[in-house]
Formats: sequence, C-alpha cells, structure tokens
Amino acid sequence: MSGSESGDVNKAVVEELEKGQAVVQVSEEDQKMTRRILWKLDTRILPVLAVMFLCSFQDRTNVGNARLYNLEEDIAITDHQYDAGLAIFYATYILSEIPSNLILKKVTPGIWLPCLTFMWGVSAMSIGFVKNFAAFVGVRALLGFMEGGLLPGIVLYLSTIYTRGELGFRIGIFYTAASLSGAFGGLLARGISEIGKRGGLNQWSWIFTLEGLFTACVGICAYFLLPNGAGSAKFLTPEERSFALTRLHKAVGNGNREKEMAEKFSWGEVRRGVFSLQTWFTALAYFGILSGLYSFGLFLPTIIIGLGYTANDAQLWSVIPYAVASAVTVCTAYASDRFRVRGPIMLCSLPLAIIGYAVIGNTSNNNVKYGMTFLMATGLYSSVPPVLGWLSNNSAGHYKRATTSGLQLAIANCGGFVAVFIYPKSQGPAYHEGHSIILGLLCAGWVLVLCNVLFCAKINRDKAAGKWDQYRGYGDDRDPTFKLVL
Repeated sequence: MSGSESGDVNKAVVEELEKGQAVVQVSEEDQKMTRRILWKLDTRILPVLAVMFLCSFQDRTNVGNARLYNLEEDIAITDHQYDAGLAIFYATYILSEIPSNLILKKVTPGIWLPCLTFMWGVSAMSIGFVKNFAAFVGVRALLGFMEGGLLPGIVLYLSTIYTRGELGFRIGIFYTAASLSGAFGGLLARGISEIGKRGGLNQWSWIFTLEGLFTACVGICAYFLLPNGAGSAKFLTPEERSFALTRLHKAVGNGNREKEMAEKFSWGEVRRGVFSLQTWFTALAYFGILSGLYSFGLFLPTIIIGLGYTANDAQLWSVIPYAVASAVTVCTAYASDRFRVRGPIMLCSLPLAIIGYAVIGNTSNNNVKYGMTFLMATGLYSSVPPVLGWLSNNSAGHYKRATTSGLQLAIANCGGFVAVFIYPKSQGPAYHEGHSIILGLLCAGWVLVLCNVLFCAKINRDKAAGKWDQYRGYGDDRDPTFKLVL
C-alpha cells in the first residue's frame, strides 16, 4: 500500500471514529450477518417490549378513561382525593426507578421485566374492586411501585443489545406503543363500557379489571419470549450469537462491553451518573415533556368532553391524535439514528408542542382546540425517543448508564405531579392556566436541550484537543475515543 493510500485509509478511520460509528462491518458477509441479526432482534424483542410498554402506559392513564364513567361518585372521593391518588402513584413510581435499574443486571432482564409486568397487571386489576379512598390510594401506590422499573429497565436492556447508532430508532419503535396506547386505550375503554353494570361491577371497574388481566397475561408470555441479551437469544444460531456480541464489543464509541459484562457494582459509578451535567440537562428537559404527556394522557378525554362531546364520543375522538403521533414518532426516531443526532431533532420537534399549547390555551374555537391536540401529541411523543436514547448513548460503564437512565426518568416522572394538579375541573373547558404551565415547561425544556447540545460539543472539542487524555484506556465515556452524540 502506498503512503497516499495509507493516509486515505487512516483518514477514513478517523472520520468513522469522530462519527462514533462502528467500523467492524468490513465485508459484505459481515454486513449480511448484521442485517440478519438485527432483523431477528427487532422482530423477536421489540414487539414484546412494545406490548409491555403499551400495557404500562395504558394502566397508568386508564384512570382518566374510567373517570368518565362515574369512578369518583361510586367510591365517594372528591376531585382533590382523585388527584392525591394519582400523586401517590407517581411518588412510588419515581422511588422504584433507580433501585430497579441497579438490580436489573443481577436478576437478569429476562426475569425482572416480565415479573414487574405481571405484578403491576395484578395491581391494576385490583383497582377495579376498590370501594373507598383508602383502597384507591393503596392500590395506586402498589401499581406505581411495580411499574416504575419498566421504562428505565427497557432502555438499559436495549443499550446492551444494540450499538449507539441503532438505539434511537429501536427506542422509537417500542415507544410508539405509548402513543398507540392512547388510541388503543380509548377504543378499548369505549368497548368495555358496553358491558355496563354486570357481575356486580360498574363500567369503570370492568375497564381496570380486563385491562389489568391483559397486562398480567403479557407478563407471563414475556417471561418465555424475552432473552437476557443477544448472547443468550435462542432464536439466534450459535454463530449469530457470537457475531452479535463481537460487533457490540468492537463498535467504536460504544464503550468496552467486555469490561461492562464483568463490571462489579461501584458507588463511584453511581456518583458519576448522579453528578453528570448531561443527566440533569436531559432529565429536566424530559420533565417538561412528561408533564405535558401525562396531562395529555390523563385529561385528553376530559378536555374533549369540554368541547361538547359525550363520554363515549370522547373516547373515540381521542384516538386520532395518538395515531398520528405514533407515525411521526417512528419517523423522528429513524431520522435521529440516520443522522446520528438527538438534540437537534428535539429542537425541531418540541416547537410543535409549544405551538399547540400556546394556541389551545388562548382560543375558544372548539375545532381549533381539537386541531391543536394533534400538534401537542406529535411534538411531545416524537421528542421522547431522542431524549431517552441520548443519555444512554453518552453514558458508558454499566452502572453509570443504569444510574443515569434511572435518575433521568425519576426526575422526569415528577412531571406526573404537575399533571395531576394543574387541570382541575374548575378550569374547564379552557384550562388556560394548565396549558400555560405546560407551555412554560416546554419552552424551558427547549433551552435545556440546546444547552446539552452545546455542552456535548464542547466535551468533544476538549477530547480532540487532548484535554481528556488521562482517561485513555478507561473504556467508558471518559475515554478520548468515546465521542458524545449531539
């Protein structure tokens, strides 16, 4: 090889390193093997996770559907007690996220995630049999505690199966289940309501009972379908399992996966995750997004009723914004992976939600209000896969990534408290104050996303300038060869 040819090759390698892309795929045979493995992983794992997450989002928001069928009147609770029940759910949900992620590796994902799903399914069923405020609060607390570990666990699990450049789209695929759960939940609640008062249960009781039973069955099925990782996936041949692990180990900028597999728990890694500026930038931005998402999911049926629709019509009309949002979410997630960026995608998607909230809180035209729900749903849901994948992409070292994923979601899910209290019935049908609060949080979130983009760019410049050379060989996100995703 001539000197000029050698220089060209080295330049190409450097460019790949700077992009954080894998350079292991050097032959057509390897490319075919990679495509075959990704197809099997995508079709065997992602559908299971998507259904589990659909159940998760459905079981936390179906109380909004049940509310339309006299839940509060039947168990004799006030508007404030209803809000308190939701707040208790979010409190226990948040408290369980980091501990759940830290024990995931020990228990293994193939056991822990299905068990969580089964247990919260049983808890969700139990809500259908509550008779008073104490029982309502107690069961909601148990539901939150069991459900809290799922999303951070899924993100951590996927980060051990896919490379950094593949993660965003996969998160988008399973997170689409969240937007579909709104559509599915509305249709399901509408159908279940036709059961009426049978078997000693009211319409709202049947919603909780049947949806919770479905979740418990999903948990049982997931136990038999979900592998602990690519290395133990029975649907891959021995050759494919070996190649799947090798490509993860050799993927540039992916961290040292062999070191992570043997990594022992360390409080130092937990501290690194807790005190990472990226964690706080993304978590607080995600807090604003989830405040909007939870308020949207919990109160969209109520908002639509305020537009003049009946309870049954509200369930059906709430389906369409979710369906549109799910399609846009997949496209956004694909673009995020295709261009290897997270923050810039969010800087484009969040303004859609910002416009939606700005208009809906300041207009009295019912058609315009309903139209704005499309912008709200699209902007909110399509922003989530990039922010979830972003922090996981930029955290290497298993326990640091476990901490950052759990802490990010623990902080962000505090948005549930905001959602609970800013949409009281007394504000309806305009909900100007509630919409204004979400609008402010989303604007702040946009600024935080911009700050994180600039921060990551600075770190990359410092690494290129040799300011991080003392960490060379660490094999985690401090290593100079580990380029942060913007």
